[in-house]
Amino acid sequence: MTWARRFRRRESVLESLLIIPLLGAATGVIFGFVVSSSDERIGTSPLWEYSPSTASAVLSSIIGATAALTGFVVTVTVLVVQMATGTFSARMMRLWYRDPMLKATLAVLVGTLTFSFSLLRRIDDDFVPDLGVTLSGVLVSVCLLAFIVFFDRYLRRLRPAAVAADVASAACGTFVQTIGFADRPEIRWDYYGATREEPTLVVRASRSGAIQAVDPDGLVKWAQAHRAELVLPHRIGDFLQTGGELVRIHHGEFGPRAQQELEGMFALGDERSFDQDPAFAIRMMVDIANRALSPAVNDPTTAVQVLEHIGAVLCLIGGTDFTKRTKSTVPGTPAVVVMVTHSWEDFVMLALTEIREFGASSVQITRRLRALLEELLETVLPEHRGAVEEEIRRLDATITESWRDSVDLDRASAADRQGLGHPTRSSKIGD
Repeated sequence: MTWARRFRRRESVLESLLIIPLLGAATGVIFGFVVSSSDERIGTSPLWEYSPSTASAVLSSIIGATAALTGFVVTVTVLVVQMATGTFSARMMRLWYRDPMLKATLAVLVGTLTFSFSLLRRIDDDFVPDLGVTLSGVLVSVCLLAFIVFFDRYLRRLRPAAVAADVASAACGTFVQTIGFADRPEIRWDYYGATREEPTLVVRASRSGAIQAVDPDGLVKWAQAHRAELVLPHRIGDFLQTGGELVRIHHGEFGPRAQQELEGMFALGDERSFDQDPAFAIRMMVDIANRALSPAVNDPTTAVQVLEHIGAVLCLIGGTDFTKRTKSTVPGTPAVVVMVTHSWEDFVMLALTEIREFGASSVQITRRLRALLEELLETVLPEHRGAVEEEIRRLDATITESWRDSVDLDRASAADRQGLGHPTRSSKIGD
C-alpha cells in the first residue's frame, strides 16, 4: 500500500462519523455478553435483584431513551453545522466532523443502546442479569452527562473567536511541522521554483486534485537510493489537472517504476487540507473575517477578533529564519529534495490584503490592522520587517483613499488593539 493511500485512509477515519460509533456499538454487545455471563456465574446481592418484568421495563425504557437522545444529538449537530457554515464558511465543516467529542458522544449513546438490548434478550423466567441492569442505569446517566458536555462544547465553539482560535492553533501546528521538514539537511525550501537544467524525468499526476500532503521521508529515501535530486514544482495546496507535474527528477539512476513509486508519495484530494498546509488555515481565518465584513453581515468586531488570532500566527511565522531552510544546513551535504513553499511575504499578503480591502471603510479594522502591523515590526526578525513596512504603506494608502474627506481620518489612522476600544495617540497620515 502506498503512502498516499495510507494517508487518505487515515483522513477518512479522522473525518468519518461512522467508525467510532460502530466501535461503540460492537463494544456494547461484547460488554453485554461478558456482564450477563459473569452475572449468571457469580450472582449479585439481593439489594440489586430485579424481577423479570421490572428488568424488561427498565431496559426497554433505556433503549428508547438512548435511541431518542442519539437522534437529538444528530439533529443538534446538523443545526450547528448549518449555523456555522452560514456564519463562517463551508470549509469550517472540517472542524466539526473531526471533533472527537461528537464521535465519543455518539459512541457512548450507541454503545449503551446495544449493551441494554443485549441484556434484554437474555432475560427469561429463570434468569435476570441484575448487574447488567444496574450498569445500564449508570450508563444512561453517563449518556446524559456526555450530552450536556457535548451541547455546552458546541455552543462555546460557535463563537467566532473560538473558531478562529481552533484554526489558528491548527495553522501554528502545521507550520511547526513544515519547519521540521525543512530543518533536515536533505530538504531545501524554494519560494519561486527557480528554473534549472532540463530534468531527467518528469513525474505527472494520473488524476486531478489538490495536493493535500507529501511524504518527505519517502522522497528523501527514494532520492538518496537513486542518487537523484527531486524538485517539487508546486506548493502543497495547489490544484493539479491530470497530467500536471508532480516531481522533476534531476540526474540519478532509476527504472520504469519511478513514476508509480513517486506518485504514491503525493496525496491528492478534492479540496485542500491543513495537515501540511498552514496557508490554508490562514485562508480559512481570512474567509471568516471577509464574511463578517460583507454588507450582508456587517460585523467588524468579529473581523477584529479574527485579526487577533491571525496576528498570533504571523508572529510565529515572522520569528522563523527562512534563510536556513533555503539551503543545506550541513556544509558539503547537498539537498536531495527541493520543495516550493510560501515565503514570509506570501503569508503576510494572504493574511492581510483582503481584510484591508474589505474593511477599508471600517474604523475598527483600520485601527486593528495598524496595531497588528506595529506589533509585528517589534516581534519579527529584522529581515522580515520590510514586508511589514510595505503593508503599513499600503494601509496608509488605503486609509487615505477611503477617509480623505472624512472628519474621522485621524481616528481611522490610529493604532488600537481593540479596534475601537480606547483612546490612542493619533497617528495621522502625513504627521
